[in-house]
Amino acid sequence: MGVLDVIWHGLRDSFLMAWEVWWALVLGFAISAIVQAWVPRERIEGLMSGSGFRSVGWATGLGAASSSCSYAAIAIGKSLFQKGASAASALAFQFASTNLVWELGLVLWVLIGWQFTLAGYLGGLVMIVLMTVLLRLFVSPALERHAREHAIQADTGHQHHASATQLGWRERLTSIEAWSDVAHNFRGDWQMLWKEITLGFLLAGFIAQLGKGFFESLFIRHAPVPLPTIENVIIGPIIAVISFVCSVGNVPLAAVLWSGGISFAGVLAFLFADLIVIPILLIYRKYYGGKFTVRITALMFVTMVIAALIVDAIFSALGLIPTGPRPTRADIFSSITINYKLALNVLGVAIFAAMFWLTARRGATDPVCGMKVDRHKALVTELGGRRLYFCSEHCRHAFETRGAGRGDGRARDEHARTEPARR
Repeated sequence: MGVLDVIWHGLRDSFLMAWEVWWALVLGFAISAIVQAWVPRERIEGLMSGSGFRSVGWATGLGAASSSCSYAAIAIGKSLFQKGASAASALAFQFASTNLVWELGLVLWVLIGWQFTLAGYLGGLVMIVLMTVLLRLFVSPALERHAREHAIQADTGHQHHASATQLGWRERLTSIEAWSDVAHNFRGDWQMLWKEITLGFLLAGFIAQLGKGFFESLFIRHAPVPLPTIENVIIGPIIAVISFVCSVGNVPLAAVLWSGGISFAGVLAFLFADLIVIPILLIYRKYYGGKFTVRITALMFVTMVIAALIVDAIFSALGLIPTGPRPTRADIFSSITINYKLALNVLGVAIFAAMFWLTARRGATDPVCGMKVDRHKALVTELGGRRLYFCSEHCRHAFETRGAGRGDGRARDEHARTEPARR
């Protein structure tokens, strides 16, 4: 196969996989946006403050109801940690918001089966329990205090006005203002994640062109039990770390790995590892300092591996691990046909368009970071007879100090990583 053929088939397969899960992505992001818009941020911070199993429990539930973006998770986790939440609560929030969210489960179900959705949710809970129990073996109280001081002193980045209305639940269903909040959260999540999601589909499409031989050489499959499983749960996170793909974006690649021969536990470990990809490790270092970063990274890696092994053992005992033929490339990259999936994807396009239309109708673009903000709730500055709208005091201050009309590429790039703290 020539180079042009490889490029064509890689792009085609990437598109077909995206087509397979488009409706699930839109539905998941819509549900997440509703929760983010209609649950006050202050209530979340109050429930998670302090330490103990109660705050960890609230962190788990609230994380599961938040955005699936890994960068959002660590930004919000840092904000909560600054405000008094324990390290256990902040990490529990991160685990929950990247493993227990709607969109991740829906996409997993569509691509490789309900067993992976159930295992992912169970594994997320197991990781949180393990992390809570093992935390003090890796992080001392003194180191946690030092990390909190470091986080408080770190650049807070974008602290946004929460896009959340104060209307009652019944009023929200018919309120343009309330749905505008939903739409802006929906658009914000897509702005944060579209690169990761696109990269995930592209990697999956092109890696699929490598063929079965590549995967057979990568994964141990015929060694005595339990060596293949142990090797797979270690190699899975390593692949995740070097692929740089996180959040929902790593699901397409997980489907390709499953098709290529990695074990059930290996897929889970790969999915769990989206919080230790290299760009995120660099952010941890900025937020908390090098020593704390090394310790929590080691903690998370250990909990990911052990959780994958535990869930694999439970599913093996219950006979829930898929034993039939692995999905072929044709199964994963299915063709476009007139069926229920076409109708769901058309509905997904309609929801997506409606959300973006509502942000365009009521929104304005922040001149510093490029985020779409609701004109009725944004921070405002008058300049030369023009009214400018900003997502946060951070952006308004940056604009006023650096001067109007100057491009702020650094602020725009930083916003893509730190903006999630707005909620």
